[in-house]
Amino acid sequence: MRSTRLLALASVSALGLTACSGGGNSVDTGGGGGDNVLVAAVSAQPDQFDPHVTNAYASFQVLENVYDTLVVPNGEDLTMEPSLATEWEVSDDDLEWRFTLRDGVTFHDGSEFDSADVVYSYNRIIDDELSNAYRFQTVESVEADGPQTVVIRVTQPTPNLPALIGSFKGMAIIPEGAAEDLDLTTEAVGTGPFRLESSDASATELTKNDDYWGDEPSIDGVEFRYITEPAAALTALQNGEVQWTDNIPPQQVDSLEGDDSVELATTPSVDYWYMSMNFAKPPFENPQVRKAIATAIDREAVTQAARFDAAQPNQTAIPEDSFFHSDYAPYEADVDAAKQLIADSGVPTPIRMGLMVTDEYPETVTAAQVIASQLEPIGVEVEVQTTDFATWLDRQGKGDFDAFMLGWLGNVDPFDFYHAQHITGGDSNYQKYSNPQVDQLLTDAATETDQDARKDLYDQAARLIVDDVSYLYLYNPDVVQAWAPGLSGYEIRADKAINFEGVELP
Repeated sequence: MRSTRLLALASVSALGLTACSGGGNSVDTGGGGGDNVLVAAVSAQPDQFDPHVTNAYASFQVLENVYDTLVVPNGEDLTMEPSLATEWEVSDDDLEWRFTLRDGVTFHDGSEFDSADVVYSYNRIIDDELSNAYRFQTVESVEADGPQTVVIRVTQPTPNLPALIGSFKGMAIIPEGAAEDLDLTTEAVGTGPFRLESSDASATELTKNDDYWGDEPSIDGVEFRYITEPAAALTALQNGEVQWTDNIPPQQVDSLEGDDSVELATTPSVDYWYMSMNFAKPPFENPQVRKAIATAIDREAVTQAARFDAAQPNQTAIPEDSFFHSDYAPYEADVDAAKQLIADSGVPTPIRMGLMVTDEYPETVTAAQVIASQLEPIGVEVEVQTTDFATWLDRQGKGDFDAFMLGWLGNVDPFDFYHAQHITGGDSNYQKYSNPQVDQLLTDAATETDQDARKDLYDQAARLIVDDVSYLYLYNPDVVQAWAPGLSGYEIRADKAINFEGVELP
């Protein structure tokens, strides 16, 4: 977070990694589980289970195993491959997409999956203007052409449509009428390899879906335990109380590489972490103030404090190993230059800024403390405001912040990195940024079919976003996960999607 998918998403996280990060409390790690149940330690509790509404990465860690999308990113290069759709084609004019659906799929309630469920799911997102409605901005209609075919018509060429509908489980297919018949905040009826069994303040439990359309899971279920402190999660793994975790103390990553008590895996992510200031709150609407803060921050130091060597500083969103990466980096930490920008702004010092973070993602607290120390010499007094994630999300949604930090998680296409976060009125534009040039560039990029031309449009937009400090980008983290020796069938992924259907316990 997906801040939002959020992480937000981050974040990222942002989200931005699309997810932010999630909510929950530290708990006793004892008890629970079973002989053939995978126990996974995660840092935060899901905020809810409606895939079309939540933006929290903690929710998507669970929902990834419960729901399916029409297409899905593969684990190697995140290109789209079949899932509930077996194949798809686009018309010669690029305005009509036809998806052929998989036969013989049933939902967890026993109902049969067909085109009506896809039409219902997508129209629900569009008509109710839910979290991911922006992904359908070029969609004119979603219709069934018989029970096994869905036709999506767009008003303009939309080359990334498969990524828009398949990059994460916020685009999941739910049964027709489910939102009216069920409380989707606490219930889930998907087609995925596991069913949602129960969830409370200490854990969420999934059980194997015996009627899964894919390969039958080898394990009987998954128990997600919320262990906020990374050190506690690692200890639980080393003691055999859990078998998997992504909550690893970053300062211990190097030493764990030679530790026989865990299997450690890392890979570059498609996430980014950032801070953003509220354009609707003085003095942060002043561009000189924002640029001063961007100039005062030493991203290398922030990255090292938050993630040690498990991240790469970046002044734009997209990681350097991506075709769409921009190497634009106009800011160099310079206290004197930052002081001059403050003076040029005409805003008297001290400037007081509340920086909202969540202790359910401890790296945000650490990073915020470093940022506070870096901004003090230029006359910006930072109050680090540490909240639980539910409060963080509520305040972000209400615009009740001076600044916040989080990440956007699981991004796949450049659209995921920039569009909803920075276009005027975007669903994730909580900072209230508006630049007509950026709006036009992002709109054009979303429908550009030539890859090189599309990259150029996103590069131009990124430069303006960075210059305006809509987001103050900090770093791209690595994905770091660990599991019990002998556990097999799990694949670490750059998009942080956690898929447990292939896991076999030792």
